[in-house]
Amino acid sequence: MSPSPQAVAHMEARRRLAEATARASRGLWRQVDRDNIYPSWVSLLARLVAVVSGGQLAAAQATEPWLMALLGSDPEQAESDQLNPGALVGVDGGGRPLAGVLMAPMWTALRLVTQGRPVVQSMAAGQVLLDAMVRTAVADAGRGADAVGMISRPAVTSYVRVVEGGACSRCLLLAGREYGVSKAFARHPKCNCTMEPVTREHRPTPTSPETVFKSMSAAEKKRTFGEAGTRAIEAGADIAQVVNARRGMATATVFGRTVRATAEGTRRGEFRRQEFRRLQDEGAIPRSRSIRGFSPTAARLMPEEIFRLADDRAHAVRLLRQHSYIA
Repeated sequence: MSPSPQAVAHMEARRRLAEATARASRGLWRQVDRDNIYPSWVSLLARLVAVVSGGQLAAAQATEPWLMALLGSDPEQAESDQLNPGALVGVDGGGRPLAGVLMAPMWTALRLVTQGRPVVQSMAAGQVLLDAMVRTAVADAGRGADAVGMISRPAVTSYVRVVEGGACSRCLLLAGREYGVSKAFARHPKCNCTMEPVTREHRPTPTSPETVFKSMSAAEKKRTFGEAGTRAIEAGADIAQVVNARRGMATATVFGRTVRATAEGTRRGEFRRQEFRRLQDEGAIPRSRSIRGFSPTAARLMPEEIFRLADDRAHAVRLLRQHSYIA
């Protein structure tokens, strides 16, 4: 399902808020005394918690105005069920106090220093972790507020996932999917995706990951799927097959050559079924045999290997179909 302009604007505003909070946090990180990392970070921690909590509060407070503009008031919503934004402040997405969680970047930097890594490199690693934690904490507070605000409105029956243009490949696969209103929102560190409510009167129009893919710039496609993955999708490969294949990516030897292959889809999935049918057609497996227990002996090539091995476009398409990237 495609998000409304209001939902996209809501997501973008939260992303900018998370970025601004992360910038302020980086400013505090740069004040750490590199000769006294632990005590100097502890002295800055209260200010950091205040900065991140402020970002969280702003994210949570944006929910009610957004829902009101999008859906209007719900006459069935009890006055006692109103969202309390402050309840989502001061903790991370797992409910742990920020004061304890935000010690992690310091411990990361200190551990690397004690292992003999240069201080500059160690501090850079700590900053990367801090940035991810702060962005995620702000986004989680906003998403938590959205979820609470939606479930407290009886008119909201479900929600659809709103995915940003630069989302990771796995988030993109979930673009437009509909979930029950009480279903927890799946996210990863620094995830900017959010949700849009569904009611009887407000129902976003259908879309698909393919539609999101077509709207992406060439740079976004390459960053999300890689050059070979992008070429495979543009040649007609199924996005889910290309993305999921990379979960089991490894090397294999095929006809004396080392190639990049994947185990994904060899235990289950279309590649396994297709390979089973092919061997039956060739007479290598009896027609009466069940697919249960069957494991393909052939390696399932990654798209980049297919493009490297193919003689021309037609050959590449045949290989993509043979390895179940094209249905």
